[in-house]
Amino acid sequence: MSDRRNNQAYWKANLKLVAGCLSVWFVVSYLFGIILVDQLNTISLGGYKLGFWFAQQGSIYVFVMLIFFYAHRMNKLDRKFDVHED
Repeated sequence: MSDRRNNQAYWKANLKLVAGCLSVWFVVSYLFGIILVDQLNTISLGGYKLGFWFAQQGSIYVFVMLIFFYAHRMNKLDRKFDVHED
């Protein structure tokens, strides 16, 4: 029974991590790049309007950071629940 609880806790933690990453992905790509672009365009970043920057480059940078963040956190999670690869 303990194994089953451990598996459920691991899966719950995994889903929580995925949901968090997807939330960041949604905010950056959809909200910042499409919905809030007019409000963000009032701010300038490196000579470009911030809304334009998010739509063209910022989203890509955040996505790459999310990949590394997810891999790092999953490695920690795997070690915590002793399911890591050696």
